[in-house]
Amino acid sequence: MTETREGLGLGAVGLAGRLAQARAGALVGREPERAVLDRMLSGAADAPLVAYMHGPGGIGKSSLVRYAARKAELTGRRVVHVDGRFLDADPRRLEETAAPACAEPGAVLLIDTFEQCQPLEAWLRETFLLRLADHAIVVVASRVAPDAEWSLDPGWAQLFTALAVRPLDAAQSHALLAARGVPAEQRGAFVAFAGGSPLALSLAASVPAAPGAPWEPTGDVLRTLVERLVGDLPSAVHRRALEVVAQAYVTREPLLRALLGDEETDKVFSWLRRLPYIEATPEGLHPHDAVRATLEADLRWRDPERYDDVRARISLAGLQAVRGAAEDDVLLRVAEWMFLFRNQGGPDDLYNYRTHPHIEDTPLRAEDVPGVLRMAEEAEGPASAAAVAHWVRRQPEAFRVHRYAGSSAPASFMAILRLDAPLPEDCAEDPVIAAVWDLVEEAAPLGPGEHLGIRRFAVQPGGNQRPSPLMELTSRRTIGEEMRTHKRAVTFTVFEDADRWGPYLAEAGMPEVAAVDVDGRQQHVFGRDWRRQTVEQWVQHRARTAVMPVATWPATAAARDPGDQPARAVFAEGVLETLRTWHTPREFATSVLLYSHLVPPGSPDPAADLRGAIITALDALQIDPAGVKAHEALTATYITASRTHKAAARRLGVPYGTYRRHLALAKERLIEQLLRQPTTTITPTPHPRESSATPACVGSVQ
Repeated sequence: MTETREGLGLGAVGLAGRLAQARAGALVGREPERAVLDRMLSGAADAPLVAYMHGPGGIGKSSLVRYAARKAELTGRRVVHVDGRFLDADPRRLEETAAPACAEPGAVLLIDTFEQCQPLEAWLRETFLLRLADHAIVVVASRVAPDAEWSLDPGWAQLFTALAVRPLDAAQSHALLAARGVPAEQRGAFVAFAGGSPLALSLAASVPAAPGAPWEPTGDVLRTLVERLVGDLPSAVHRRALEVVAQAYVTREPLLRALLGDEETDKVFSWLRRLPYIEATPEGLHPHDAVRATLEADLRWRDPERYDDVRARISLAGLQAVRGAAEDDVLLRVAEWMFLFRNQGGPDDLYNYRTHPHIEDTPLRAEDVPGVLRMAEEAEGPASAAAVAHWVRRQPEAFRVHRYAGSSAPASFMAILRLDAPLPEDCAEDPVIAAVWDLVEEAAPLGPGEHLGIRRFAVQPGGNQRPSPLMELTSRRTIGEEMRTHKRAVTFTVFEDADRWGPYLAEAGMPEVAAVDVDGRQQHVFGRDWRRQTVEQWVQHRARTAVMPVATWPATAAARDPGDQPARAVFAEGVLETLRTWHTPREFATSVLLYSHLVPPGSPDPAADLRGAIITALDALQIDPAGVKAHEALTATYITASRTHKAAARRLGVPYGTYRRHLALAKERLIEQLLRQPTTTITPTPHPRESSATPACVGSVQ
């Protein structure tokens, strides 16, 4: 006996109906858009007759079109569905397909993917829509925003509405993932990646993370997203431009010119600003979050070396933007630079890359001093307040005060001191300065015309130096000062809360170098020597995600722990980076391997010693046939610098797949050889010290 559908519990709804129900149930959010469509379908007198939905690919426009179709069918209206992909911008094709909407009153004309026939927009508005039957309504969905004529025409302005379809918010994104059955503990990573794009969320949900493993998009997911969100690109230059847009917080023409050169930059920038997934703002161009995340992850997946190269060049361009900024714009330019490091940690997501209009960053005023001293004593004790009072007298220009808009009272303050040689009273009044100066005199004496900078105070109410908008502005000001100051040899920054800030600073290449007791409270000092790594080198090295930043405080031969070397993973990445930058000396000179056992402490030319150690290890590989192949692959790829890996394979006379296997094994062999290589030593040359009548300070370094 044949089972009936009712007997199976499926009801009388056919497959098409069940599919429509499932789609309707999966539509999350979009209440404003649905409200407009519902009013149109109900025939409300004040409802528009044409709704034009626009937004980037994958944002959910087609889901809203299907919603309108289902609602129309439920009310008995005739639905005429037109897909712009099949019209070839031919008005006759559109006229033929949409003809029923001209004949049947109350019809609902749905035109999806209209960007494929966008040249028909004027004809649609001025000719075809005027032929529609009575009470017909129209819903258009396009990646391209409507032209201005719809709202400029006084007639259409009353009958037309544009609906910009925006990304889902976090709650809606979580709801969509919940509907797709994604476990709650995995949704956070999906939401962070997708940027509110329903397409990206749905694709991500189709590839769940392995139990206990962090979720990452697969190559297939990325390829599909690039195809659906971005589509075909006119040329390699346009692709490179999108790679820049995906990494930079905001893209302006000078940034594109710095990375792409002058050739066609104007045209490419104009092309970018017309893209449906790029928003043109007063700041510059911002990509849709899902497009940014997809392009960034895709480039990192398919070409990690190029990914790091783009980041390094954007970082260097960001440095130049900070240096060239007007004083009022410095903090914003620093925040834009910091956007590159949004996924590299930082205390409690410190940076938000935006201005803080409710807080002002201002110089110290005479009337601020009592409040600043009171704040210092409450936050760090009387000894710290006494040090603040001393430096307010000595270097009042070093202080910055933050105030809430509309208030003259200090909300927090900071000070970046500049010293070429402290006075005896400086050391007597401030034990931190005493300790720092002794440290500099012992390990890294200043040369003629050089000075040190120390971010000595960062005080906010309640102390604790917890992350906040106030501390964020302090950090921005500190970084901006470092980027814009000339002849600074050494930099220090002081924190009480070393547990919170220490790992972040170490990752940025600023290790802890001293801890000073100030009236029973530990003040932790973190340092960097710019003579060992320039600011230009640091900003590029900092942007390369595959390596740890170099800790650039000098260690004497006696103090250096032989076991204090990069961890194996960092060492291995350092080897690969050194090979990649073999022919770019400025980048080679920032290698983390300069602080490994391969370079003797006190070396007068550490980069040359590192090159020698790598050549020695390469030569040592040739002890067996496999080692000879490894030597050949590494030499052809990096040392003699073939233009591409495929060119290196041709040069070696092997298939590309074979070459890639040889190269992967060769890298492992070289890393192991370098790890086994004996520690090298030399007799350190004493650092030349400048004579000075100023006595060394005496401090308490714990």
